[in-house]
Amino acid sequence: MPESATTDHPSTNDSAWHARLTLGFADDAGTTRLVERSHAGPLRVQKPLYPEGEAVCHAIVVHPPGGVVGGDQLSISARVGPGAHALLTSPGAAKWYKANGKVSRQQVYLQAQAGASVEWLPQESIFFDQARVALEQTVVLEADASYIGCEILCLGRRASGETFNSGKITQRTQIHRDGKLVWWEQGALAGGGEMLRSPLGLDGHSVCATLLAVGKALPAAALASLREAGLDGAGKFGVTQMKGVLSARYLGDDSEQARRVMLAVWQRLRPFLLERAAPALRIWNT
Repeated sequence: MPESATTDHPSTNDSAWHARLTLGFADDAGTTRLVERSHAGPLRVQKPLYPEGEAVCHAIVVHPPGGVVGGDQLSISARVGPGAHALLTSPGAAKWYKANGKVSRQQVYLQAQAGASVEWLPQESIFFDQARVALEQTVVLEADASYIGCEILCLGRRASGETFNSGKITQRTQIHRDGKLVWWEQGALAGGGEMLRSPLGLDGHSVCATLLAVGKALPAAALASLREAGLDGAGKFGVTQMKGVLSARYLGDDSEQARRVMLAVWQRLRPFLLERAAPALRIWNT
């Protein structure tokens, strides 16, 4: 399979990493193949995996440094060709360290062509106190393509008694389908700020999670099943369907509970949206 690589080492004047990963997937007589894989800097993808058969290609995106420091710039793009199905995940939590006066940035671009499906299911992101981070995600779908994506954000390290007292996180997500903007969301959380305490914000909680799905509308029975996913744990949880976009949100203080809820939603949603059972994501349990 085609692959190219270059390494952008930090210079003496700029200790930040600038990393890029570009992936391409294509259908080959019923098998989704990883046909493009290029990188610059510390972003990699392990070999393509097929835990649920040849139709779906799983790719594990790896950031070898293990954490993101102030000024690091990460760019991930994946294009899924007609009829192909790709699932992207990560081997562990992403750790965003204190800013040191610089903003860290991650840009994710996902594209699914005719009849294709793309799933973006990274493990949680942990933001250390004083982190300054900008997260941007763009999803572009053709009319009959489908998408499922999940993000879990943890503010501070609760197990270590650390809270998010200073720093800033900005997040922007846009989804286009059939040339139309179907989802646009942006927000900013300032460490120690009012939005962390406000009932209109995090209401004093430290963990929030959002799952977005785009494709065919779900019947009432399927929506009821998704809402049941959050009944067995603490925290706040809700599911809303709006004109082909489904949103499931969790708000609480336990990252493990957020993971369980989001995985339960995904496992109940996937058979309806993609007509495919959801296997256990083994990498999430390693």
